[in-house]
Amino acid sequence: MVGEIGGNDYNYALLQGKTIDELKPMIPDVVNAIKDAVARVIGFGATRVVVPGNFPIGCMPIYLTGFHTNDTNDSNAYDELHCLKGLNNFAIYHNELLQQGIIALQEEHPHGTIVYGDYYNAYKWVLQKAALLGFDPNSVQKACCGCGGDYDFSLERFCGAPDVPVCAKPEERMSWDGIHSTQKAYFFMARWLIRDIFQKLRCIA
Repeated sequence: MVGEIGGNDYNYALLQGKTIDELKPMIPDVVNAIKDAVARVIGFGATRVVVPGNFPIGCMPIYLTGFHTNDTNDSNAYDELHCLKGLNNFAIYHNELLQQGIIALQEEHPHGTIVYGDYYNAYKWVLQKAALLGFDPNSVQKACCGCGGDYDFSLERFCGAPDVPVCAKPEERMSWDGIHSTQKAYFFMARWLIRDIFQKLRCIA
């Protein structure tokens, strides 16, 4: 597994007030850094490599809090899962360039197997099926460990700070601290990913 890489590069810039349009020119540099890392891993002898893409960041409490609009029913800003379209489109663009980079890497290293890890659609699948998977549909986009606002998240009172509460039932939440997912959410994402990538890895003789 090489990654997921790039998330924090974008996180820090966005939280410092950079716009999506200002960040887009960064994406090719981030993708090239990922390609270089994969090439080094293959150079060390790896024969099967999974390269994960970015999550749908517009679905996460940190961004839903930081980039909320006054009208949370605004269909121009939010999709049917109440995720921010602009931020998700940014993640999609990163993932598209990364997948193009993986194709180029595979051509350069034909004796290895390089597979894209689709974190974006794994996360969205869990979000779409949240109620069926046992998550609370009324708090699925709220942080379990956190407080403040519509999403139980605040950078000023982040998980782990004094007096920041933890929800009674983490197994009903997808988000642990507004940035990272809960164990249960990762469990279902991992199952989705394994089904998606296992045959592509050509593990069966």
